[in-house]
Amino acid sequence: MIIISKSILNDYCAKHPETYEHILNWYQESRKSNWRNFSDLKKSFNSADNVGNDRYVFNIKGNHYRIVALIIFKVRTVFILFIGTHKDYDKIDASSITYQKR
Repeated sequence: MIIISKSILNDYCAKHPETYEHILNWYQESRKSNWRNFSDLKKSFNSADNVGNDRYVFNIKGNHYRIVALIIFKVRTVFILFIGTHKDYDKIDASSITYQKR
């Protein structure tokens, strides 16, 4: 898959170094994957959820952190929209969140 907005992950890891290994694992697994649909994605990340509008939520580090991504399977592209703690995630609407430059 093609990962767009990796800078969001890099910035988050710089501020929260304890997440680096877990986010790197997610990134590497996602990048080498070739998901054609949600079923394929679930084979890589069983705990991933479809929250609507082509947005998917990934649990990171035992659900301590979450990544929200917009995935367009047809063009093999993952747009990272959000990363944060579970508490931060509870404050957003994952189904309508858009990319915001920080």
